[in-house]
Amino acid sequence: MTKPTKDAHSERILRGLEHDDSSVRLRAALAAGTHPDPEHIGKLVERCATEPEFHVRETLTWALTRHAAPLTVPLLVDEVRSGGDVRPERARARSQALHTLSKIGDRQAWPVITPALLSDPDDEVARSAWRAAVVLVPEGEERELAVGLAAQLGRGERGTRLSLSRALIALGEVMLPVLGAATADPDPRVRAHALATEQLWHDPDAGFAPAIEEAKRVVALGGAGGEGR
Repeated sequence: MTKPTKDAHSERILRGLEHDDSSVRLRAALAAGTHPDPEHIGKLVERCATEPEFHVRETLTWALTRHAAPLTVPLLVDEVRSGGDVRPERARARSQALHTLSKIGDRQAWPVITPALLSDPDDEVARSAWRAAVVLVPEGEERELAVGLAAQLGRGERGTRLSLSRALIALGEVMLPVLGAATADPDPRVRAHALATEQLWHDPDAGFAPAIEEAKRVVALGGAGGEGR
């Protein structure tokens, strides 16, 4: 049997990434990561932006992490910066690009994490930005990031608030003074979220829902910070 040439193998992967069958796309993504080839990077990034199946998207992200960061990071940063396009599919593309940048972990991507991105109106984009930020933040800039993240306290539904709490906690003790200040914020939603995050910091096994309910109770009773607890 004639062994397929490199070009034929590469072409099969590229075709597979566009196949209607998700199992074929998954195998193609696995092959692209198993045998990294710079010629596949553009298609992998493009497919990450449009892939509807979660498990295939995760494999595409894994495949990109297998390629050299100087080749992948600029393309992913360009995806994140396409913020002027408000179509839902573009929000998904930006969110997945941020997720992939967090998995690559190259701090050369840090400049893309702007205050505007941390407060992006799309919750999924913002959540991905928070997760990426705590991975990419350069040493010495953690407190400034904590301030930027704390500005989003009280935002969104339970899943969004939990993502923000986890991001703040991932920064470590540097975020505690910022979080403490937020427990005295005039907005009761911000105070409750800050208190719940403090509780999770001290007792990670407590669970977010009980922490939020307890924080709401404390806020309702007029407590803030260490008062009323």
